[in-house]
Amino acid sequence: LSYMPFIVKAASLALTQYPIINSSIDVNAETVTYKHNHNIGVAMDTAQGLLVPNIKAVQNLSVFEIAAELTRLHHVGLAGKLTSQDLTGGTFSLSNIGSIGGTYASPVILPPEVAIGALGKLRTLPRYNAKGEVYPATVMNVSWSADHRLLDGATVARFSNLWKDYLENPASMVLDLK
Repeated sequence: LSYMPFIVKAASLALTQYPIINSSIDVNAETVTYKHNHNIGVAMDTAQGLLVPNIKAVQNLSVFEIAAELTRLHHVGLAGKLTSQDLTGGTFSLSNIGSIGGTYASPVILPPEVAIGALGKLRTLPRYNAKGEVYPATVMNVSWSADHRLLDGATVARFSNLWKDYLENPASMVLDLK
């Protein structure tokens, strides 16, 4: 089991607290649509280029079910057989640039979504504890892009902090599972 199913589930839990990030905007109709399902897209490098299939209704899935769907999408993507059902209906996306060694990016939002996160490579870096002692810490940089017609930076930062807290303290995820 990789980190990705936990990362996806933590994002879904944070989206529950910040539903504006799981919405879309129609500027012409001057409407905002809040999406019930968390259809979380995961960018994949395929022979056809970068594609973003999505895991449907993540809020209703266990970490193991998310892992199984990620595996299915990965295999289908490598075989060049992703369907329109796999590729449409996304409400929020994550791009794992760390899988190819990347640390930072400027991820591009896939409309009609209003936010995306790019996950950097996990690295062990020196950090200091409260006593000033150096210790090794696992660090993952995340780059966020948001549609500022709807989202402000403070909302995205609060969402990111909650998501980060879920990942750093997995027991807190358990408390918010339904």
